[in-house]
Amino acid sequence: MTGNDREDTGQDNDSRRPLGLVLLGGLYLFFFLLTISTFGHPFPFMGTILLGKPAEALVFVDSMICLYLFLGLMKRQRLTWYLLIAYNCFEIANTLINLRYISAADVEKIAGKPVDPQALLVNNISVVVAIILLTIFIYRHREFFNNRSNYLF
Repeated sequence: MTGNDREDTGQDNDSRRPLGLVLLGGLYLFFFLLTISTFGHPFPFMGTILLGKPAEALVFVDSMICLYLFLGLMKRQRLTWYLLIAYNCFEIANTLINLRYISAADVEKIAGKPVDPQALLVNNISVVVAIILLTIFIYRHREFFNNRSNYLF
């Protein structure tokens, strides 16, 4: 069997990762840390603001997804490419649904501070645009994800 006949498991990858992959890994590690830091706080999800145990459960699940995405990025796992696109699409949908159904007044009740509705709109639209651009980058760089193994470890 020659070297070209083997399935690529990501173990024989070039010693240098593409810069784009390193930056994506750092970004999803940041997302993991950011998500886990919201544990115990209200969590906006699909047009409602969750409190207590449901919010904590969703923060935990979201944190574990971000951690998996980070590890998959570092392992250059092909499955992670699909999961990144699906996760980002879900985040876009969730943000837009929250924007539509959670008013600035609802956020003010939870935050206990005045919230500028215009700033809320601009911030959420900015996040959606950033995630769309990130997803386009991921989609165009599928070749970074050359580890066909379905397992991280």
